[in-house]
Amino acid sequence: MSVIKLVDLDLKGKRVFIRADLNVPVKDGKVTSDARITASMATINHCLKEGAKVMVTSHLGRPEEGNWTEENSLKPVADNIANRLGKPVRLIKDWVDGGFDVATGELVVLENCRINKGEKKNAEETAQKYAKLCDVFVMDAFGTAHRAEASTHGVAKYAPVACAGILLTEELEALTKALLSPARPMVAIVGGSKVSTKLTVLESLSEKVDQLVVGGGIANTFLKATGKNVGKSLCEDDLVPTAKTLMDKMAKRNASIPIAVDVVVGKRFDANEPAVLKDAGSVVDDEMIFDIGPRSAQELVDIIMKAGTVVWNGPVGVFEFDQFGAGTEKIARAIAETKAFTLAGGGDTIAAIQKYDIYNKVSYISTAGGAFLEFLEGKKLPAVEILEMRANESLRT
Repeated sequence: MSVIKLVDLDLKGKRVFIRADLNVPVKDGKVTSDARITASMATINHCLKEGAKVMVTSHLGRPEEGNWTEENSLKPVADNIANRLGKPVRLIKDWVDGGFDVATGELVVLENCRINKGEKKNAEETAQKYAKLCDVFVMDAFGTAHRAEASTHGVAKYAPVACAGILLTEELEALTKALLSPARPMVAIVGGSKVSTKLTVLESLSEKVDQLVVGGGIANTFLKATGKNVGKSLCEDDLVPTAKTLMDKMAKRNASIPIAVDVVVGKRFDANEPAVLKDAGSVVDDEMIFDIGPRSAQELVDIIMKAGTVVWNGPVGVFEFDQFGAGTEKIARAIAETKAFTLAGGGDTIAAIQKYDIYNKVSYISTAGGAFLEFLEGKKLPAVEILEMRANESLRT
């Protein structure tokens, strides 16, 4: 990965424009989970310490273009950062055409970039206006690196210098380490409700990993492919042949997709639904599978403990309801204890990591969902590609 790194640049007195991922949940004007802000502070603090004039922007929620509303404002984010820095932070509302000054060593937050006309379509005119605001553009939002938008891609084309921030650099290095030269055996745990949304990831990983663990609704499609009844469980019947093909393909190279031998079922998706343990072969028509059973969980624990690399994306059961959370908890505890290099990413996965309090025991936690999956698929991320292009240009000049 050849990109210009922020830490290698002289920033003194420079106007620095950071695209961070500060898309955090907000309730009643307060940030309720600030993990993404925490992750972005390394880049912000570095720029301030180096004496730059610092601007940071992000998207928040799904605002309508050209329509500012209080619920999509970055004000709660600016307040959160101000508390961390111990000084006021200005929030600039109409910033695209400039007309504001930033002092050396000052940080300003530029209002939600997704409100700007031309942002989502990556309009040249919008990107050029962003680029005029800065001497250095810093891409630090790995979570949106898979989208080519004016603040993630277009601005990097036109800014005098375009580089990768500290968080983006760490993300790319951790993912590259896990995927390009992994310590073996390599295990991937992919959970989620649908095979269809993660089919390309499963196909790509099936060629790279020694064991591919499928969880959640995805696992039901694979269970059905082995001839088991899954009752009313979430299952994609049309993808049963695909599941069979993936299992056969991995078996041919002595790799495997472990299939549950016992499951935890209920009749309704409800917090008070009693959990019933069953052999995987004895699910009846009116039941739904909500978790893996203890024997299946133990098999996965043994796999994780022997692994050299573990990539985790998605829980293996409905862990939000405690009675259906044992499988995900067992996996989380094994990931915390294994000697393997562990890499976890995606919103539900981070929620499970927080619930079972293993945050400090995972080698690397990616703040991204979609970009994390696309990287696992081996896709080029547009925002990273443009940084590589700019780095190559600077080498030639």
